[in-house]
Amino acid sequence: MPLPALDSAQFQTVPLNQIDLQIDTFRITTREGVDELVVSIQHDGLITPPILFQQTASVYAVVSGYRRIQACRKLGCPDLFARILDSNADPLDCLRLAIAENALQRQLNLIEMSRAIQKLSSFFDGTVQMAETAATLGLPANPSVLNKIKDLCLLPWPVQQSILNDAISLSMAGELGKIDPDSAVDFARLWDDLKFSLSKQKEILTLVIEIARREDKTIRQVLNDPKLNRIIDDETLDRTQKGRCIRALLRQWRYPRISEAEKNYGRHLKQLKLGDEIKLIPPKDFEGTAYTLSLNFTDPAHLDELKKRLDALNANPSFEKIFEIK
Repeated sequence: MPLPALDSAQFQTVPLNQIDLQIDTFRITTREGVDELVVSIQHDGLITPPILFQQTASVYAVVSGYRRIQACRKLGCPDLFARILDSNADPLDCLRLAIAENALQRQLNLIEMSRAIQKLSSFFDGTVQMAETAATLGLPANPSVLNKIKDLCLLPWPVQQSILNDAISLSMAGELGKIDPDSAVDFARLWDDLKFSLSKQKEILTLVIEIARREDKTIRQVLNDPKLNRIIDDETLDRTQKGRCIRALLRQWRYPRISEAEKNYGRHLKQLKLGDEIKLIPPKDFEGTAYTLSLNFTDPAHLDELKKRLDALNANPSFEKIFEIK
């Protein structure tokens, strides 16, 4: 799809103090540092001129090249050579140009895709039509994927940073978007610090939300519980240990009766001294009556030995008490 905005564009030198970097209408990139660009421009000059949009007679907005302009300012350049779009240029054409130039340089990250999709959405009534344009710009063409990505750039910035750091997946970002922003930031910082897997993140998020709902508390009140923070701040525990302790604490908090049943079961099971060859598995959450017995043996003689140990179980008081746990 051609971009008519380029047809009337002109190359000219523009004073740097007339370029307003605060106008972010067409900003896509999430990259901030410019040190490598400073070195490149010092050595080779400005190879690719930025693209500007003439906002007024003396003010230019950036369509593409924010970091290049920042680098030139850092170098103390009074002006730069740029490609200037006509003031009557179609804003959608300008946006498509900004997205295309960013996507041409590198693979866009999730937040950059989200910014692009969010900005595109203001020009279209439906996702299907927008998806057709997105496909021509190297963005996902599936409308459902577009909808999942579109609002990521509206999340609090610390959450967006966690997405960029791969601490939060697309699916978890969607879940954090459903809760209040402050709590979302708290979770993002927790995920950044402890690097939990997606399954553990989902488990902890669900437990905290359910505890807050049951006890009529806010999510932040649950997250700021002293017992929970003692685990998080405990420098003697590694990440794996912290994760295990946090999940155990939240599970006990959310399901106190089940936790007590598990504790009693573990105590009585220890008294049975079954060893590694015999596994006694209780019903899920101790709500049923069927227990599972698993044996690991190497030969018939070994099996006979295990059978003798099983026969002796009935004489052990702890075995009978296990079946009283509900």
